[in-house]
Amino acid sequence: MGKLPDYIGVSAFGIKMGVIVPGCDVVSMVYDALYKCNQDGLLDNGDTVCVTESIVARAQNNYITAQDISREVTEKLKINPHSSVGIVFPILSRNRFAMVLKGIAGSVPEGKIVIQLSHPADEVGNQVMHYDFAESIGKCSSDVITLDDIGPDRFKHPITKVDYVQLYSEIVTEQGSEVEILFSNDPTKITEYDLDGIIVANIHQRERTCRKLMEAGQNCITLQHICNSGEAWSEWGVLGSNMSSGDKLKLAPRNADQVAEELQIRVKETLDVDIEVIIYGDGAYRDPSTGIYELADPQPALGMTRGLAGKYRQGLKYKYMVDVMYDNGVEIAEIESSIEAKKDESFAVDCLETEGTTPRKAEDLMASLADLVSGSADAGTPLVLVKGFLA
Repeated sequence: MGKLPDYIGVSAFGIKMGVIVPGCDVVSMVYDALYKCNQDGLLDNGDTVCVTESIVARAQNNYITAQDISREVTEKLKINPHSSVGIVFPILSRNRFAMVLKGIAGSVPEGKIVIQLSHPADEVGNQVMHYDFAESIGKCSSDVITLDDIGPDRFKHPITKVDYVQLYSEIVTEQGSEVEILFSNDPTKITEYDLDGIIVANIHQRERTCRKLMEAGQNCITLQHICNSGEAWSEWGVLGSNMSSGDKLKLAPRNADQVAEELQIRVKETLDVDIEVIIYGDGAYRDPSTGIYELADPQPALGMTRGLAGKYRQGLKYKYMVDVMYDNGVEIAEIESSIEAKKDESFAVDCLETEGTTPRKAEDLMASLADLVSGSADAGTPLVLVKGFLA
């Protein structure tokens, strides 16, 4: 395969790489893959190289244990084994939250964990009850719904068929703690349970949720405050973590911007090619079949080079302009040349020519594209080369 012909527009390729384990030089390994791309005429100025966060974190040996989480929770909430701890709005995920919950519960082996779930789904769309259930029992969004209200026939996850109430209850009780689970979309409801500390476990609204609880006088931290310093750490804390082998979790990579910039500099100095680099996590994709929103990481791009900061993708409403000119009797050749000329003009974001092309952050779009190309199973292509996007 040689250089792509000019008639190909935006494209993305998954690039195969070898196995990456703790201690690997991930920048050098990605560079070696890009060197091959360059030899084959596939690397150009303006390309964006997307590297999945998982191989960066693995190379950094960025792993913690449930016991590490227990120690951090004890220290940062200033609690003891007999304390009562609340957890607000965790997502329903074996991969993303089950081990975190085990660590939190391990901090109070003789105490109590109160878990408040949002309903009818968590913030990324995993359902915990039928959409009309609250209304059917005369409850509103902010009211507390108890397990007694729901009864024995609980809702199971529509894809995995996991009963998360049962799973999370078992994880807590296995650590020796008492557990209580309630449902309400008002985070302040948990303040009625006389708790020694509260952990805000939602992802995208964590600061807002934490602020409300602190304004209510609560001793409160977010998941981002747990394991954000020490030997293994991430500036995201345990946000963006994934289960690993045994009792371990892999954190999001630390200093991902720095990794991206090191790779950019290496490619420029050695291959004389100007690229941008993204360290990507979950793409911002909502499954239309299930309503599940895949973004369980704090953001799609966990790190990037400075050339992408503040860059938005926006453009002309091509089909609208074609329709207008065609209806006015403009010939096809003239339509094509006119649109090509207009690409270099400046348009207001609210004009008809750009209507329906809402500007979106380039980093979010390319990280989401890379995640869809590589797939959550990684497909052996943790490196994705995006071409023509920034042109």
